[in-house]
Amino acid sequence: MHTAGRKYLDEFNAADDERVYYVAANWLTLRRLLRRSEIRPDDVFIDLGSGMGRMVLEAARYPFKRVIGVELVEQLHDLARTNLASTRQRLRCRDIVLVCSDALDYEIPDDVTVVFLNNPFRGQILARVVEKLIASVDKNPRLVTVIYDNPVEDQAFLSTGRFVRRRTISHVPLRRVTSAFGSTSVYVLTPRS
Repeated sequence: MHTAGRKYLDEFNAADDERVYYVAANWLTLRRLLRRSEIRPDDVFIDLGSGMGRMVLEAARYPFKRVIGVELVEQLHDLARTNLASTRQRLRCRDIVLVCSDALDYEIPDDVTVVFLNNPFRGQILARVVEKLIASVDKNPRLVTVIYDNPVEDQAFLSTGRFVRRRTISHVPLRRVTSAFGSTSVYVLTPRS
């Protein structure tokens, strides 16, 4: 199984000022932030910008009802499919869906309850995805947890007034933290009151 490395989107003719290169998230991120006991039988996980599928595979070790990975780059999506097919990990979730799509075109299912982003896009793309998340929660009221790895555009969530930051963890010694890189923030999106 191969999920490591850094891939620049210009290698795939997908470069854009607001789209960021692929780099795999740390395997331990979900384990540090999400307890299995917190997952209900109807929870659905989605990784927007799923790359080669590392967090999809990690999330499938949890008792989610469904795990979804959405990736723009067809070559990375194909690698994720290969990784999923060849995994020897014990996966608790059996309903795993890998979608090759732009997050802007993808309709976020109205049952998604956990969203993972490893800083896959920024600027207006991130703002539009945040709007889509809010619209999904307004259509089907529920709590949604957002796990944002390397949260360089934290304000895209907080400025909406709908997201509350619950916690931020650092993956590097605090004395070395100089930016959002190397940390992960967890937010909760609540239904409109």
